[in-house]
Amino acid sequence: MIKIDISEHQTRRANLLSLMDHNSVCVVGSASAQTRSNDTDYCFRQDSYFWYLTGFDEPDATLILIKYADGQTHVFMSLLPKDEQAEIWHGRRLGAQAAIAKLALDNAFDNSQLEDQLANILSNKQTVYSLYIQTSVKKLIDQTIMNLKRVPKQGLLAPSQHIDIQSQLDEARLVKSTTEIAIMQAVADISAQAHCQAMQLCKPTLNEYHLEAEIQYVFARNGARHPAYTSIVGGGDNACILHYTQNNQVLQDGDLVLIDAGGELEGYAADITRTFPVNGRFSRPQASVYQIVLDAQLAALELLKPGALLPEVTQVVVEIITQGLLDLGILTGELHDNIERLTYRHYFMHGLGHYLGLDVHDVGEYKVDGAPRPLSPGMVLTVEPGIYIAPGSDCPEIYHGIGVRIEDDIVITETSNHVLTHQVPKTIAEIEALMRAGV
Repeated sequence: MIKIDISEHQTRRANLLSLMDHNSVCVVGSASAQTRSNDTDYCFRQDSYFWYLTGFDEPDATLILIKYADGQTHVFMSLLPKDEQAEIWHGRRLGAQAAIAKLALDNAFDNSQLEDQLANILSNKQTVYSLYIQTSVKKLIDQTIMNLKRVPKQGLLAPSQHIDIQSQLDEARLVKSTTEIAIMQAVADISAQAHCQAMQLCKPTLNEYHLEAEIQYVFARNGARHPAYTSIVGGGDNACILHYTQNNQVLQDGDLVLIDAGGELEGYAADITRTFPVNGRFSRPQASVYQIVLDAQLAALELLKPGALLPEVTQVVVEIITQGLLDLGILTGELHDNIERLTYRHYFMHGLGHYLGLDVHDVGEYKVDGAPRPLSPGMVLTVEPGIYIAPGSDCPEIYHGIGVRIEDDIVITETSNHVLTHQVPKTIAEIEALMRAGV
């Protein structure tokens, strides 16, 4: 399995330290275990920022980066102590002593020392950085600063600035390294296999959760133990609910089923959507709507390359979808007028895509200085146009209940883009052929 080497985490920390002022400290916290019910916890998932900087997968740890007045730097970590009884019940802990070498730290200490150590570290520093979204860490820093201000006669001086570091880390995470892209290709391949298995398994009278179970089985069997998000398996009208997750209805002959599912590997997400007929054959109305969405997606993929602007590509997609809806009689009137009045948004109501990485909706600004951000090599994003015609829509009834989304993950290359999720078929002929082949 591909993993991020500790040297890459060191480089990420060094890059962050280079952005910090002299005589400053940065504090980043890990995730904590979350209670599911009574004395049982959800499966632990590390905070994405902390994972990005450390590769350490234990809860309740704190990373501390120090940049002294002379430019020298140190990297500390506070973490759970070794505890024989706790480890019998809840699993092994690395402990402070082993963490220094394994995580390439300058020093590490038990959490019981965090408050005292942090007071000493912050004393006489000018600036402290943290992620304001990590409210418990921010609260700890604010309390430590307040305590330092109460004892100035002891020679302990509090920082005069507390700055949110999120935008700097978001920028760093936006462009992926070669290893990150390799991991994302691996999880894309696993997720593609899961979608293909679901297509081949599908038949009328199965339940939506049967397909969800098959997808999650393929994820886990290939090392992506957990989905990157709650899988969507929406048959028939349910496909018109964008974030449908009940996944508990019987799949009906003659309906489409929309599956939006992706695995997570080494913290990195895949995000794929495919729509296909439950019985393996698209009806004429279904095929007509599906082809519009596919044409729009293929046009977008041709345009998404370095320098491209997402709003401009989205506008091309909107024109294709709107014209397609006009051609089918779902919309009426002139193309320009429908686009101006946003009538297409009754049927295509979300954006074209989003950044992808350690989070499914990954971090990074879509605008720079108020203008759309040009795409650049190393960015990974989804491309997911759709058409959703809910029951009761003001259009010919033969299209009611048809929901179609086609979503792929791409990485921007030096000259164009590479579709990470290319192994899942998406033309009508390819889908029908795969479904005929069966499991």
